[in-house]
Amino acid sequence: MKKIIAMLLACIMVIGLFAACQPAGTDSTKPNSSTPSTPSTTGEPEKITLTVWAPAEDQSENNKWLQTMCDNFAKAHPEYEITWKFEGISEAEAKNTILTDVSAGADVYMFANDQLGELVEANALAPITGTVLDQVKAGASETMLNTVTYKGQIYGIPYTGNTWWMYYDTSVFSQDDIKSLETMLTKGKVAFRLQNSWYTQAFYFANGCTMFGPSSNDAEAGFDFGGANAVAVTNYLVDLVKNPNFVADDDQNGLAGIKDGSIKAFVSGDWEAAAVKEALGDNFGAAQLPTITIDGEQKQLRAFAGSKAIGVNPQSKNLIASYLLAAYLGSAEGQKLRYELRGVIPCDASLADLVASDPVALAQMNCLNNSAAVQPTIPEMGVWWDNAKALALEIIAGTVTHENAEAKTIAFNDILNKAIKK
Repeated sequence: MKKIIAMLLACIMVIGLFAACQPAGTDSTKPNSSTPSTPSTTGEPEKITLTVWAPAEDQSENNKWLQTMCDNFAKAHPEYEITWKFEGISEAEAKNTILTDVSAGADVYMFANDQLGELVEANALAPITGTVLDQVKAGASETMLNTVTYKGQIYGIPYTGNTWWMYYDTSVFSQDDIKSLETMLTKGKVAFRLQNSWYTQAFYFANGCTMFGPSSNDAEAGFDFGGANAVAVTNYLVDLVKNPNFVADDDQNGLAGIKDGSIKAFVSGDWEAAAVKEALGDNFGAAQLPTITIDGEQKQLRAFAGSKAIGVNPQSKNLIASYLLAAYLGSAEGQKLRYELRGVIPCDASLADLVASDPVALAQMNCLNNSAAVQPTIPEMGVWWDNAKALALEIIAGTVTHENAEAKTIAFNDILNKAIKK
């Protein structure tokens, strides 16, 4: 650890040298637009190897985002003679892949923020410090910063939000209709991934239930899903699943229904945007989630707020260069090029105008900034997924009723909290 800390301090000092050489508003294909440089001290380039993991879609023949960015980085850094090693490992695969052997893992890699706690505890993510941290704080919203914060320290450079919202048929629902789920259910079928526990909590969060306290990462606070607010939500869901216009989406029938016209709205994220646009054509609509009515009051559905981020391996043999590269890949320039090549929605505030006319991007940003709740990143969150799915499946099957809703809800909360104390 002493060696790692010393290297980090050296990195901070070197990074400080380039704080003033990041001109704004330059062409995204030019290497000097936001790529930091460090002066060469020997006159000869240092020969290094950098291994980068990124989704295969970022380095295909039709989309060479990673290659372009790394070529630009190398041109801006003549102090290094870089041998590149690229591997197609997605954000979802990052944790399991690197934890097999952190010391042999990538120098820089992309990861989904729900993996944060396990990666940090395994010493597989280096803290973001110095001018790189300044860059992240300048471009990211508070919500995005919170998605990559663990025990008070930021460990990643977020480059896109990871949440979900509502797609709908504009020929069926008006702008006023989509504000209320109850109103929508009077006009057409709405699909919701209720049994997928990345979505289930939206109803409970709407009525004030919490996970791991206000910070979403306080393990001692546990789950607050057993009180009157949670019971009211369970009772609401008992009625909701009986509504003939409500469809419990099994992660497939929502999109299928949009395509065949039987379903007029469903919840999903940017990964299905292209398919929904193709199905709905001129009637394509995207918006943040509607409200639901509980005990006569309007309550805003709240999706999980997450991110995808770029991390640095603290066991990298070229830690300074890895920090510099991560900063460049996660910069506004990198996000802009990725959006242009792949449609990955940027989260840097300076790129707001770039996506101002993109309804999908606007839906994502509205959810992240106005209603979504930060998804916990601590390892204890692991007890949620299967248990929440089990409760949702019981509700859908009708085995949870108004008569036993209170008992079922309290039992669910007890199961969660007992599991995190084992």
